Amino acid sequence: MSTKVTRRRGAAWMVSLLVVALLTGCGQPAAGQPATGPLPGAPATPTGRPSRPPEVRPSSAPVIPVSYPATGGNRWSVAPGEKSPGRATSGRLLRYRVAVERDIRGLPAADIATAITTTLNDPRGWTAGGAWRLRRVGAGEPTDFTIYLATPGTRDTLCQDVPEGYTSCRNGGRVVLNVARWVKGVPGYGASLDTYRQYMVNHEVGHKLGYGHERCPRRGRPAPVMQQQTLGLHGCAANAWPYPNGEVRYSGPVGAYDDEIPRREGAYSAH
Repeated sequence: MSTKVTRRRGAAWMVSLLVVALLTGCGQPAAGQPATGPLPGAPATPTGRPSRPPEVRPSSAPVIPVSYPATGGNRWSVAPGEKSPGRATSGRLLRYRVAVERDIRGLPAADIATAITTTLNDPRGWTAGGAWRLRRVGAGEPTDFTIYLATPGTRDTLCQDVPEGYTSCRNGGRVVLNVARWVKGVPGYGASLDTYRQYMVNHEVGHKLGYGHERCPRRGRPAPVMQQQTLGLHGCAANAWPYPNGEVRYSGPVGAYDDEIPRREGAYSAH
């Protein structure tokens, strides 16, 4: 075979390879397909491949939503007592327990008890004046009063007052916190839900300690803790503490306002 024939066959073979490469798209990514090399700015592994973003796994801890009926079954879960006594070292000792109605879901008795005891042991709370010591006890231990977290309807049963299902109350040895207020607060309060909860506890326990209702002393001042802040601030600012500076009890003129008990839509509805 001549040299010219061999060269012609070799040239034809190279043209065929080029046509096949163009038809198959060899040497560049096909339309709609990612490139095989690292993307600009992507961190590369030692092999030259882009690293994968870290896998994010959701927490396995279940989230239990808060729910409760309009009226519960008047059955209770009692929190354990404090492991150590409160900060107060002088004054009359009053023992209390914390009970949460079993129909309330998502608010364990131990958690509610911790929030209540933290409030009562605060240096701005009722023990600041030196007249009282407050200690949480468990089921079966001697007690002076019980703090209940109750559904709106059970609140009416325990309070034995105007059956309005909206406010909280104190009735004898019962300090009754309405779960609807604990969860929702009140409109226009002007402070956080945690502040309102601290107010609830201190206001109702204040009744147990013998204090009556008070009024706003002057527009723009903090509201006394014994003011009915749930029903309105009357120009004062929200305040959760009887001893805001830890030394002197803050108070206002004695007496309650003649506000009509609010009957807002949804006060009795399940949440």
